Amino acid sequence: MPSKKAPSNRSFKVADQIQRDLSELIARELKDPRVGLVTLQAIELTPDYAHANVYFSLLTGNAQQTLEALNQAAGFLRNGLFKRLHIHTVPTLHFLFDRTPERAADMNALIAQAVASRSKESD
Repeated sequence: MPSKKAPSNRSFKVADQIQRDLSELIARELKDPRVGLVTLQAIELTPDYAHANVYFSLLTGNAQQTLEALNQAAGFLRNGLFKRLHIHTVPTLHFLFDRTPERAADMNALIAQAVASRSKESD
């Protein structure tokens, strides 16, 4: 059974740099009112750097509208990355909404609720 090749150290460095530069581009140069307060959670690069899945979460704004706006601005953002990065291939960006922070907050609330009800029962 062939094993999947592990991402290289260079791949992690490139993804990290893309995440930093992209965060800056979104915050400073993207003027679309549909984009809320975005936090980039992770960047997954294909081995040939042709494509990047960009996972983001939101502090404010509508997830669907932000997703549409970011995907529409992907070419603009890729062009901005091209000017900043010094790599042969700047990936095509694919934005994906990451619900992990929401789920974590929901789980924390459920745990706190369970602990509170257990302490009431023991009183």
